[in-house]
This record gives sequence, C-alpha cells and structure tokens, in this order.
Amino acid sequence: MPCEPSRRERDRPPAAARLLGWLGVAPFLAPAAAKLLGAPLWGPEMIWRSYGAIILAFMGGAQWGLAVGADPGDAHGQLRRYSISILPALTAWGSLALAPRPSLAVQLCGFAALLAYDLWTVRIGRTPSWYGRLRIQLSAAVSACLAVGVVRGGWS
Repeated sequence: MPCEPSRRERDRPPAAARLLGWLGVAPFLAPAAAKLLGAPLWGPEMIWRSYGAIILAFMGGAQWGLAVGADPGDAHGQLRRYSISILPALTAWGSLALAPRPSLAVQLCGFAALLAYDLWTVRIGRTPSWYGRLRIQLSAAVSACLAVGVVRGGWS
C-alpha cells in the first residue's frame, strides 16, 4: 500500500512544474537585461510584448482547464470560470495593439490580476497550495521584467 505524501510533499510544487515554470521566465530576462545594460538587441519590445501575450494567454488557459473539470450542474459558476479564463487572452491580444510601454503596462496589470485570482483559487481549495507559492515567485520575476520595460521605455 503506497504511503500518503506528507503535507510538506503535497505543498511542494512538482519538480517539473518548478523547472518548466522558471524556464518560462527566461525569455522575459533577455530583453530586460538588454534594456538595463543598453545592449543593442533587435526588437526587445517585440520580444517582451509577444512573449508576454503568449504567457498571459497560457496562464488563462490553466483556469480554462479548471473550468472544464468543474461541476457541470453549476451553470453560473461555469460561466464565471470560463469568462475569467478567457480574459487574460483577450487582454494579451489587445495589448499588442498598443505602443510598447502601454502594452507592457497592460500585460503587467493582467499578470497581477490573474495572480490575485489564482491565489483566490488556492484559498478556496480549487488549486493546490504549492500552485499559489509558485505563481507568486514566477509572477514576481515576470512583473519585475515587465516593469523594466514600462519604466525604462525609450523605444522609437
């Protein structure tokens, strides 16, 4: 009979989630570093904006997955969950129509809003506790990188 995992083990993100989550932060780091160091890099704002949009939409997709597994008898709850899950993709897409600084600012707000919602899902038990901690860490790194683009700006 397999042993029950300890609370510490249940609260710890799976190694694959940690590794792949942090690898997903890497494309944010390159343009942030280039901007801070003044290094020429073709289109750092486009890298930021496009990757930011992709990841913001992807994170909304995690909520879509939770909505799929929700109680089918709760039509109001399902509508709310599906609606919330699509908002990050729509926000990300809309941000690409803006100039670089406002685009990154909108994405920054989108990541913050989704983090708040994700933490709520942890609090109510819809997602595991490790998910909230990992989201805080990854969102802090992503937000810091996006903030560099918002604050430093300077694109022509």
